[in-house]
Order: sequence, then structure tokens, then C-alpha cells
Amino acid sequence: MPPTLASLVQHSALKLTVRAGADRLGTPVRWAHASELADPVPYMDGGELLLVTATNLDADDPESMRRYVRRLAAAGVAGVGFAVGVNYEDVPAALVEAAEEAGLPLLEVPRRTPFLAISKAVSAAIAADQYRAVTAGFEAQRELTKAALAGDGPADLLARLAAHIDGWAALYDASGAVLAAAPDWAARRAARLTPDVERLRDRPAPASVVVGDSEDRVELQSLGTGRRARGALAVGTGAALGTAERYAVHSAVALLTLTTARSRSLQGAEQRLGAAVLRMLLAGQPDHARAVAGDLYGGLLDAPFRLLIAEASAPAGPELLTETMEAAAARTGEALLLVPEAERVVVLAADGGAAVAACASYAEAQDDRTPREGGAEDSDVVVGLSAPSGPIAVSAAYKQAEQALSVARRRGRALVEHEELAAGSVLPLLADDAVRAFADGMLRALYEHDAKGRGDLVASLRAWLSRHGQWDAAAADLGVHRHTLRYRMRRVEEILGRSLDDPDARMELWLSLKATEAATPAEG
Repeated sequence: MPPTLASLVQHSALKLTVRAGADRLGTPVRWAHASELADPVPYMDGGELLLVTATNLDADDPESMRRYVRRLAAAGVAGVGFAVGVNYEDVPAALVEAAEEAGLPLLEVPRRTPFLAISKAVSAAIAADQYRAVTAGFEAQRELTKAALAGDGPADLLARLAAHIDGWAALYDASGAVLAAAPDWAARRAARLTPDVERLRDRPAPASVVVGDSEDRVELQSLGTGRRARGALAVGTGAALGTAERYAVHSAVALLTLTTARSRSLQGAEQRLGAAVLRMLLAGQPDHARAVAGDLYGGLLDAPFRLLIAEASAPAGPELLTETMEAAAARTGEALLLVPEAERVVVLAADGGAAVAACASYAEAQDDRTPREGGAEDSDVVVGLSAPSGPIAVSAAYKQAEQALSVARRRGRALVEHEELAAGSVLPLLADDAVRAFADGMLRALYEHDAKGRGDLVASLRAWLSRHGQWDAAAADLGVHRHTLRYRMRRVEEILGRSLDDPDARMELWLSLKATEAATPAEG
């Protein structure tokens, strides 16, 4: 604790006597300053013990003393030390009354006590307090470091930090979820601060913010050294942190940054290893991939997993998504393989695991908040997710994810799963500008022929294809003779320069008809 007026009064060598404000002697003293100015307030910072002899004061005038004392009290002066036996043999009654009225402590300084002695006593007490704070801070640092090195997770570190600050502490991941809290009751209080943590996360690290009030003061500190915070630390106390508590918090921030945000070299090494494992899997070498994966990714390859490809318009786009997935995987102990590729990232994650669920939740939230007028280019991230797969089928899973990503991009959705494509119809895929342009080019000559009143070739082609080339059934649908239909199909071949015996030609024509129908619904 810093020196107080009470500690100075109790200092046996100073012989100070309390003349006013005895109930406020617990006020901390930041410094002792002697001034004979009639108005020293412009030169005060607050918290000083002002030492005076009243050389330039009319200390016997009650009104003058009231104005003088009120200005000192308003400026935050801790108290006044009045030297007797210099200009006044006793402390003037007007000054005593003004100090009592303003609630400002007034100390009588005997002639034999020089102001310098008081200044030295205050200075020594401040130095001693700072030394105690530094010593306590180093002790806290040693304890927190020991807890961090124990490898038992952040719980012990948070418990020791909470004890040092006489409050509570909580750790958040990059998504704002509470990972641990101490004491246990603090978890519920910490959860209410998730919106504040999310706002802090968007600021470059390191960053901090104070929330709450004087009775429940919470300080949030970001963790990490990069462009985006990797987590946050919350400390709750009933008052502002002192020097010793500040040392402890700064130590905790440094240690948690080291333990939650891996070094760039280690992260880079893991990414290179993950890239090598992925290349081997894509090359059809699952056994070699398992050998290289070792303990880091081996468990991931022993059970069904999903392959997802996340893409954005900027290299940093998928970063928040991957951080969210990493945090979810870390909470459940799942292995997660991430391989950045320019503006995209390829991820292998356990099927049905927390990371895939976090990805789906992230995409759902993004769809809820992102306008869909311009399609997926308006999205932060677009994700394609494969069906459950295993090590021997990663190449197929990669293609599935690519296909799902392409569809997500066209549909303006943040995430599309391959199962949606396999279980649904191919017709929604035709709602694409490139497909429509192809269809228009394929059928334009037929539409122009029909527009000139020379027949109904488009309708005839549609009926014939829908009946799989069965002349009688198609002719009956159209209400014409089958010879008429045969003539029309020969004209279609002549105009298009394509043979209807070619299955590729029939497929392209059928899809073109469906694409134009999707663009211009048939009249009922």
C-alpha cells in the first residue's frame, strides 16, 4: 500500500498532529510538495500533501481560507501540512474551520520538523511500496510460470492469478467462448462478457478494455501478437489494479499468449507437415501419409473425416473461420489438419466433430447477416464440404468439396455440403449465367425458325426427348402424325448440325431446354 496520512501521523520522527479531517487519514499520499503560492492548484496533480507556512496567505481571514481550502479539496489534494512557529505560532482558527468544513485533512507540523523530512518520509514510503509491489509481482510471475509449465492446462494458472489479484479470472478462445475460469463461480459472469470479447477480437493485438463499474470492474486483455487476437483474458476486481496486480496480469497475458498462440515457426512446421500428409493422401498413398502424420494427425485418419475447402476474396478471409474451428477442436481434443492455399484453406476434420459443427454454425451466422443480392461474392467466406471419407478416398473427397464450393459460390451461400448435391436434383445447377448462355446459343436457331412460323421444332424436340425417342408416344403428345414428327427431327438435325443419334447431343439439348425453362417458366 502507498503511504497514507495516517502512516505519516504515526511516524514517530515527524511529530505531526491532526487538526482537522481525522476521519480521512486513510487517504493515500502520492507526494509531498511545499508551496507558498496563494493559489498552487494549477501546479498540483492530486494526491499531494501540501506543506505551507502561510507566507502569502491571509490565514486569519475566514472567507479567504474557505476559498483557499475549497480549491485544494476540489483539486484532489490529500491534505495540508501547516508549519507552526514560522509565520504563525499556532494553526490559525480560520484555516482549521475551513478544513473541517471542506473535509480536508489538516496536519500541524512542529517547527523542529523540516518539510524536507516529511518529503523524505513520503519518498521512502513510496519506494518501499514500489519495491514490495515489484517483489510481489516477481513472485506472482514465478508462480504463474510454474503453473504454465506444469502442462495441466490454464485452470491452475487462472486460479493463482485470481488469488494474486483478489478477484476472478477467465480465459476465452478466439471465438469468444469461455475456456476456463477461476474460481468456478466466475464462469457464468465471464460468459456474459462474450460480446465485449468479440469486439476486442476485432482490434489488432495487443489491446485491452475496461468494462463494468467500480464494484465489478473487469479488464479484458487480448492474447496474441498478430493482426487478430488468438483469445482474451478477463480479470475482475473490485477496484483498479495496483502495481503488484498489474505485474501478475501482464505475466499471465504473456504466458497465456505463449500457450494458446503457438510460435510462428511451430505453426509453420505443422502446416508444412499437414500439407505433406494431404499431398500423400491425394496421391493415393494413405500408408505413407499415416507414417508422416504420426501422433499429430494420425488419430484423424483412423476415423471418418470431412474435407472442406474455404475460399475468400482476400488471403486473410478464411482466418476467422479456421480460428473458430481450431478453438472448437481444442476444446474437445480433436485433431485438425489445415493447409492454407493462397486465398483458400483446405481442412480435414473429424466427421460429426466439434470443428465441423463450428464451421456449420459460422456459415449459418454468416448467411443470416450477409445480403444475398449479388451472390456468394458478398460473403466473407464460401465453404464446400465433402461427404464423410477415409484415407483411401481423399482425392474423391477433394473433388466433392470443390464441386460443393462451386455450387455455394453460384447460389450465394456460405456453405454447401456434397450430400445436398447427391440427394437433390441437378436442375438447380442450371440456374447459372454461363449455362443459360450455352443453352441460348444451342437453341437459338430453332427458336428463330419457329418464330418465322415454319413449324414447332422446339416443342417437338422437347416431346421427343422426354419420350426417349419413342415416335408414336411423342407424336401423340404433340397431336401430330409420327411422319410429321420424323420430318421435324430431321429439320432439327439439319439446323443444328448435330445428330440426334449422338447421346451427348441429346443430353446437351435436353439440359439446354431445361435451362431455358428455368429462365422462362412455361405458361400454364
